[in-house]
Amino acid sequence: MRAFVLTAPGAYEVQELPAPVAVPGEVIVDVERVGVCGTDMEFFTGAMAYLHQGHSSYPMRPGHEWAGRVAAVGDGVDRGWLGRRVMGDTMLGCGRCRRCVRGHQHVCGKRQEVGIRGARAGALAEQLVVPASSLHALPDSVDAALGALVEPGGNALRAARAAALRTGDRALVLGPGTIGLLVAMFLRAAGAEVHLLDRADSSPAFAHTLGFEHVWDEHSLPDLPFDAVVDASNAAQLPEKALELAEPSGRVVYIGPAGEPSRIDTRTLALKDVTAVGILSASPGLDATIRAYASGAVDPRPLVAATVSLDEAGPVLAGERPQGAGPGPKTHVDPRLGV
Repeated sequence: MRAFVLTAPGAYEVQELPAPVAVPGEVIVDVERVGVCGTDMEFFTGAMAYLHQGHSSYPMRPGHEWAGRVAAVGDGVDRGWLGRRVMGDTMLGCGRCRRCVRGHQHVCGKRQEVGIRGARAGALAEQLVVPASSLHALPDSVDAALGALVEPGGNALRAARAAALRTGDRALVLGPGTIGLLVAMFLRAAGAEVHLLDRADSSPAFAHTLGFEHVWDEHSLPDLPFDAVVDASNAAQLPEKALELAEPSGRVVYIGPAGEPSRIDTRTLALKDVTAVGILSASPGLDATIRAYASGAVDPRPLVAATVSLDEAGPVLAGERPQGAGPGPKTHVDPRLGV
Protein backbone atom coordinates (compact mmCIF):
# COMPACT_ATOMS: atom_id res chain seq x y z
CA MET A 1 0.00 0.00 0.00
CA ARG A 2 0.99 3.64 -0.36
CA ALA A 3 1.57 5.66 2.81
CA PHE A 4 2.72 9.17 3.71
CA VAL A 5 5.70 8.97 6.09
CA LEU A 6 7.46 11.78 7.95
CA THR A 7 11.14 10.83 8.04
CA ALA A 8 12.49 13.91 9.88
CA PRO A 9 11.38 17.49 10.57
CA GLY A 10 10.33 18.93 7.21
CA ALA A 11 11.15 15.68 5.37
CA TYR A 12 8.65 13.16 4.03
CA GLU A 13 8.12 10.39 1.48
CA VAL A 14 5.13 8.63 -0.02
CA GLN A 15 6.32 5.06 0.40
CA GLU A 16 5.22 1.66 -0.88
CA LEU A 17 4.76 -0.50 2.21
CA PRO A 18 3.63 -4.11 2.71
CA ALA A 19 -0.13 -4.47 2.99
CA PRO A 20 -1.13 -4.83 6.65
CA VAL A 21 -2.41 -8.10 8.11
CA ALA A 22 -5.24 -8.16 10.65
CA VAL A 23 -3.97 -9.48 13.99
CA PRO A 24 -6.26 -10.73 16.77
CA GLY A 25 -8.51 -7.99 18.10
CA GLU A 26 -7.75 -5.57 15.28
CA VAL A 27 -9.21 -4.60 11.92
CA ILE A 28 -7.91 -3.28 8.62
CA VAL A 29 -9.69 -0.21 7.27
CA ASP A 30 -9.64 1.05 3.69
CA VAL A 31 -9.12 4.76 4.35
CA GLU A 32 -11.47 7.12 2.50
CA ARG A 33 -10.72 10.50 4.07
CA VAL A 34 -8.22 12.00 6.53
CA GLY A 35 -8.23 15.46 8.07
CA VAL A 36 -4.99 17.41 8.45
CA CYS A 37 -4.76 18.73 12.00
CA GLY A 38 -2.53 21.28 13.70
CA THR A 39 -0.91 18.39 15.56
CA ASP A 40 0.14 16.84 12.23
CA MET A 41 1.69 20.16 11.23
CA GLU A 42 3.63 20.29 14.52
CA PHE A 43 5.04 16.85 13.74
CA PHE A 44 6.03 18.12 10.30
CA THR A 45 7.99 21.02 11.78
CA GLY A 46 9.38 19.00 14.70
CA ALA A 47 7.75 21.26 17.29
CA MET A 48 5.33 18.63 18.66
CA ALA A 49 6.06 18.15 22.38
CA TYR A 50 5.73 14.35 22.21
CA LEU A 51 8.87 14.23 20.05
CA HIS A 52 10.85 15.82 22.87
CA GLN A 53 9.18 13.79 25.63
CA GLY A 54 9.97 10.39 24.11
CA HIS A 55 6.35 9.54 23.22
CA SER A 56 6.91 9.82 19.45
CA SER A 57 9.80 9.57 17.02
CA TYR A 58 10.59 9.58 13.30
CA PRO A 59 9.87 7.90 10.99
CA MET A 60 6.16 8.21 11.67
CA ARG A 61 2.86 8.20 9.80
CA PRO A 62 0.41 10.89 10.96
CA GLY A 63 -3.34 11.08 10.52
CA HIS A 64 -5.88 10.70 13.34
CA GLU A 65 -9.02 12.31 11.88
CA TRP A 66 -10.23 9.61 9.53
CA ALA A 67 -13.12 7.67 8.03
CA GLY A 68 -13.15 4.49 5.97
CA ARG A 69 -14.56 1.02 5.46
CA VAL A 70 -13.56 -2.18 7.29
CA ALA A 71 -11.79 -4.49 4.82
CA ALA A 72 -10.61 -7.32 7.09
CA VAL A 73 -10.91 -8.44 10.71
CA GLY A 74 -8.54 -10.36 12.93
CA ASP A 75 -9.30 -13.32 15.16
CA GLY A 76 -11.77 -12.59 17.92
CA VAL A 77 -13.37 -9.67 16.08
CA ASP A 78 -17.07 -9.73 15.20
CA ARG A 79 -17.26 -10.34 11.44
CA GLY A 80 -20.25 -8.03 11.37
CA TRP A 81 -17.72 -5.18 11.10
CA LEU A 82 -16.72 -6.31 7.59
CA GLY A 83 -17.77 -3.77 4.99
CA ARG A 84 -19.05 -1.27 7.54
CA ARG A 85 -18.24 2.41 7.27
CA VAL A 86 -16.45 3.60 10.39
CA MET A 87 -14.30 6.17 12.12
CA GLY A 88 -12.14 5.47 15.13
CA ASP A 89 -11.13 6.79 18.52
CA THR A 90 -7.63 8.28 18.50
CA MET A 91 -6.92 7.40 22.15
CA LEU A 92 -6.09 3.75 22.82
CA GLY A 93 -5.69 3.06 26.52
CA CYS A 94 -4.01 0.01 28.02
CA GLY A 95 -7.40 -1.23 29.27
CA ARG A 96 -6.03 -2.32 32.64
CA CYS A 97 -5.02 0.73 34.66
CA ARG A 98 -7.26 2.62 37.10
CA ARG A 99 -8.02 5.34 34.54
CA CYS A 100 -9.04 2.88 31.85
CA VAL A 101 -11.19 0.85 34.24
CA ARG A 102 -12.95 4.07 35.25
CA GLY A 103 -13.72 4.87 31.60
CA HIS A 104 -10.98 7.44 31.12
CA GLN A 105 -8.78 5.62 28.62
CA HIS A 106 -8.10 8.91 26.83
CA VAL A 107 -5.84 9.96 29.72
CA CYS A 108 -4.23 6.55 30.28
CA GLY A 109 -0.56 7.06 31.06
CA LYS A 110 0.38 4.14 28.80
CA ARG A 111 -1.97 5.04 25.95
CA GLN A 112 -1.20 4.97 22.27
CA GLU A 113 -2.63 7.67 20.04
CA VAL A 114 -3.32 6.83 16.40
CA GLY A 115 -0.87 8.73 14.23
CA ILE A 116 0.52 10.59 17.23
CA ARG A 117 1.92 8.60 20.14
CA GLY A 118 3.41 5.23 20.91
CA ALA A 119 4.42 4.22 17.36
CA ARG A 120 0.78 3.65 16.38
CA ALA A 121 0.71 4.40 12.63
CA GLY A 122 -1.87 6.91 11.44
CA ALA A 123 -4.36 7.11 8.61
CA LEU A 124 -2.36 8.92 5.91
CA ALA A 125 -2.22 5.69 3.93
CA GLU A 126 -4.42 3.52 1.79
CA GLN A 127 -5.04 1.22 4.75
CA LEU A 128 -5.01 1.57 8.53
CA VAL A 129 -4.84 -1.00 11.34
CA VAL A 130 -6.72 -0.21 14.57
CA PRO A 131 -8.27 -2.16 17.46
CA ALA A 132 -11.86 -3.15 16.80
CA SER A 133 -12.70 -1.70 20.22
CA SER A 134 -11.89 1.79 18.91
CA LEU A 135 -14.38 1.70 16.04
CA HIS A 136 -17.54 3.78 15.78
CA ALA A 137 -20.02 2.93 13.02
CA LEU A 138 -21.13 5.69 10.66
CA PRO A 139 -24.72 5.83 9.37
CA ASP A 140 -25.40 6.40 5.68
CA SER A 141 -26.19 10.07 6.30
CA VAL A 142 -22.62 10.68 7.53
CA ASP A 143 -20.43 10.67 4.43
CA ALA A 144 -16.63 10.35 4.34
CA ALA A 145 -16.06 14.08 4.75
CA LEU A 146 -18.30 14.20 7.82
CA GLY A 147 -16.78 10.98 9.14
CA ALA A 148 -13.31 12.53 9.11
CA LEU A 149 -14.74 15.52 11.00
CA VAL A 150 -16.10 13.39 13.86
CA GLU A 151 -12.81 13.37 15.79
CA PRO A 152 -12.35 17.17 15.87
CA GLY A 153 -16.11 17.47 16.34
CA GLY A 154 -15.96 15.26 19.42
CA ASN A 155 -13.43 17.60 20.99
CA ALA A 156 -15.61 20.58 20.14
CA LEU A 157 -18.79 18.96 21.44
CA ARG A 158 -17.10 18.24 24.76
CA ALA A 159 -15.95 21.86 25.00
CA ALA A 160 -19.47 23.10 24.23
CA ARG A 161 -20.94 20.79 26.86
CA ALA A 162 -18.31 21.89 29.39
CA ALA A 163 -19.53 25.45 28.93
CA ALA A 164 -22.79 24.24 30.58
CA LEU A 165 -24.94 26.92 28.96
CA ARG A 166 -28.71 27.19 28.97
CA THR A 167 -30.84 28.43 26.09
CA GLY A 168 -30.27 32.16 25.66
CA ASP A 169 -26.96 32.24 27.54
CA ARG A 170 -24.12 34.09 25.83
CA ALA A 171 -20.85 32.42 24.85
CA LEU A 172 -17.60 33.78 23.44
CA VAL A 173 -15.25 31.55 21.42
CA LEU A 174 -11.64 32.69 21.06
CA GLY A 175 -9.97 31.52 17.85
CA PRO A 176 -12.40 30.62 15.04
CA GLY A 177 -10.29 27.97 13.36
CA THR A 178 -11.62 24.44 12.79
CA ILE A 179 -12.09 23.63 16.47
CA GLY A 180 -13.38 27.08 17.38
CA LEU A 181 -15.97 27.06 14.61
CA LEU A 182 -17.04 23.54 15.53
CA VAL A 183 -17.45 24.64 19.16
CA ALA A 184 -19.51 27.59 17.96
CA MET A 185 -21.73 25.27 15.91
CA PHE A 186 -22.40 22.98 18.87
CA LEU A 187 -23.06 25.96 21.16
CA ARG A 188 -25.51 27.40 18.65
CA ALA A 189 -27.26 24.02 18.34
CA ALA A 190 -27.67 24.07 22.13
CA GLY A 191 -29.46 27.43 21.95
CA ALA A 192 -26.66 29.78 23.05
CA GLU A 193 -26.00 33.25 21.65
CA VAL A 194 -22.56 32.75 20.13
CA HIS A 195 -19.86 35.40 19.68
CA LEU A 196 -16.45 34.84 18.06
CA LEU A 197 -13.20 36.69 18.73
CA ASP A 198 -10.61 36.62 15.95
CA ARG A 199 -7.35 38.43 15.17
CA ALA A 200 -7.64 42.03 14.00
CA ASP A 201 -6.05 41.12 10.66
CA SER A 202 -8.60 38.35 9.90
CA SER A 203 -11.76 38.69 7.86
CA PRO A 204 -15.08 37.75 9.47
CA ALA A 205 -16.56 36.88 6.07
CA PHE A 206 -16.27 33.09 6.35
CA ALA A 207 -17.81 32.96 9.83
CA HIS A 208 -20.64 35.14 8.52
CA THR A 209 -21.34 32.61 5.75
CA LEU A 210 -21.82 30.00 8.49
CA GLY A 211 -24.50 32.16 10.07
CA PHE A 212 -22.44 33.72 12.87
CA GLU A 213 -23.29 37.41 13.07
CA HIS A 214 -21.25 38.36 16.12
CA VAL A 215 -17.61 38.22 14.98
CA TRP A 216 -15.22 40.64 16.66
CA ASP A 217 -11.56 41.47 17.13
CA GLU A 218 -9.92 42.76 20.30
CA HIS A 219 -10.68 46.37 19.34
CA SER A 220 -14.35 45.90 18.44
CA LEU A 221 -15.41 43.36 21.11
CA PRO A 222 -18.44 44.82 22.90
CA ASP A 223 -18.64 45.07 26.68
CA LEU A 224 -21.10 42.23 27.23
CA PRO A 225 -21.43 39.60 29.96
CA PHE A 226 -20.25 36.23 28.63
CA ASP A 227 -21.61 33.29 30.60
CA ALA A 228 -18.87 31.06 29.15
CA VAL A 229 -15.66 31.68 27.25
CA VAL A 230 -14.03 28.90 25.22
CA ASP A 231 -10.37 29.36 24.33
CA ALA A 232 -9.87 27.42 21.09
CA SER A 233 -6.79 29.38 20.07
CA ASN A 234 -3.10 28.55 20.40
CA ALA A 235 -2.11 32.03 21.58
CA ALA A 236 -0.24 32.04 24.90
CA GLN A 237 -1.84 35.29 26.05
CA LEU A 238 -5.47 34.26 25.51
CA PRO A 239 -6.01 31.89 28.47
CA GLU A 240 -5.65 34.90 30.75
CA LYS A 241 -7.89 36.96 28.46
CA ALA A 242 -10.55 34.23 28.55
CA LEU A 243 -10.64 34.36 32.33
CA GLU A 244 -10.82 38.13 32.25
CA LEU A 245 -13.79 38.10 29.87
CA ALA A 246 -15.81 35.41 31.65
CA GLU A 247 -18.78 36.56 33.72
CA PRO A 248 -18.45 35.95 37.50
CA SER A 249 -19.80 32.48 38.31
CA GLY A 250 -19.36 31.61 34.65
CA ARG A 251 -17.14 29.02 33.01
CA VAL A 252 -13.91 29.03 31.02
CA VAL A 253 -13.09 26.08 28.77
CA TYR A 254 -9.56 25.52 27.47
CA ILE A 255 -9.31 23.37 24.34
CA GLY A 256 -6.54 25.10 22.34
CA PRO A 257 -3.11 24.38 23.85
CA ALA A 258 -0.62 27.17 23.22
CA GLY A 259 2.76 26.51 21.67
CA GLU A 260 4.45 27.87 24.79
CA PRO A 261 3.48 28.07 28.48
CA SER A 262 0.60 30.41 29.29
CA ARG A 263 -0.56 31.89 32.58
CA ILE A 264 -3.79 32.59 34.40
CA ASP A 265 -4.15 34.43 37.70
CA THR A 266 -5.79 32.01 40.12
CA ARG A 267 -6.78 34.97 42.30
CA THR A 268 -9.05 36.10 39.47
CA LEU A 269 -10.34 32.56 39.04
CA ALA A 270 -11.26 32.31 42.73
CA LEU A 271 -12.53 35.83 43.28
CA LYS A 272 -14.81 35.61 40.23
CA ASP A 273 -15.95 32.11 41.30
CA VAL A 274 -15.28 30.87 37.75
CA THR A 275 -15.16 27.19 36.82
CA ALA A 276 -12.25 26.30 34.50
CA VAL A 277 -12.28 23.10 32.43
CA GLY A 278 -9.61 21.55 30.22
CA ILE A 279 -10.49 19.34 27.22
CA LEU A 280 -7.95 16.86 25.83
CA SER A 281 -9.78 14.31 23.75
CA ALA A 282 -12.84 13.58 21.63
CA SER A 283 -13.24 10.08 23.08
CA PRO A 284 -16.26 10.63 25.36
CA GLY A 285 -18.03 12.71 22.68
CA LEU A 286 -17.70 10.63 19.51
CA ASP A 287 -21.09 8.91 19.48
CA ALA A 288 -22.94 12.14 20.28
CA THR A 289 -21.06 13.92 17.50
CA ILE A 290 -22.03 11.25 14.98
CA ARG A 291 -25.66 11.64 16.03
CA ALA A 292 -25.48 15.43 15.68
CA TYR A 293 -24.03 15.14 12.17
CA ALA A 294 -26.50 12.43 11.16
CA SER A 295 -29.49 14.50 12.28
CA GLY A 296 -28.24 17.67 10.62
CA ALA A 297 -28.18 19.55 13.93
CA VAL A 298 -24.56 20.40 13.10
CA ASP A 299 -23.16 20.42 9.55
CA PRO A 300 -19.43 21.18 9.44
CA ARG A 301 -18.84 20.27 5.78
CA PRO A 302 -18.29 23.93 4.78
CA LEU A 303 -15.15 23.89 6.95
CA VAL A 304 -13.39 21.65 4.40
CA ALA A 305 -11.61 23.90 1.91
CA ALA A 306 -9.99 21.21 -0.26
CA THR A 307 -9.36 17.49 -0.60
CA VAL A 308 -5.94 16.41 -1.88
CA SER A 309 -4.04 13.18 -2.61
CA LEU A 310 -1.27 11.58 -0.56
CA ASP A 311 1.25 13.03 -3.01
CA GLU A 312 -0.07 16.52 -2.28
CA ALA A 313 -0.18 16.14 1.51
CA GLY A 314 3.38 17.32 2.24
CA PRO A 315 2.86 20.99 1.34
CA VAL A 316 -0.40 20.99 3.32
CA LEU A 317 1.42 19.78 6.44
CA ALA A 318 3.97 22.51 5.77
CA GLY A 319 1.19 25.08 6.03
CA GLU A 320 0.45 25.75 2.35
CA ARG A 321 -3.13 26.08 1.13
CA PRO A 322 -3.93 23.90 -1.89
CA GLN A 323 -4.50 25.65 -5.17
CA GLY A 324 -8.18 26.43 -5.64
CA ALA A 325 -9.00 25.84 -1.96
CA GLY A 326 -12.19 27.32 -0.59
CA PRO A 327 -12.39 29.64 2.41
CA GLY A 328 -12.67 26.95 5.11
CA PRO A 329 -9.82 26.19 7.53
CA LYS A 330 -9.62 22.41 7.04
CA THR A 331 -7.88 20.34 4.35
CA HIS A 332 -8.68 16.67 3.81
CA VAL A 333 -6.61 13.93 2.19
CA ASP A 334 -8.18 11.13 0.13
CA PRO A 335 -5.58 8.32 -0.23
CA ARG A 336 -7.52 6.94 -3.20
CA LEU A 337 -6.90 10.04 -5.35
CA GLY A 338 -4.22 9.95 -8.01
CA VAL A 339 -3.77 6.18 -7.84
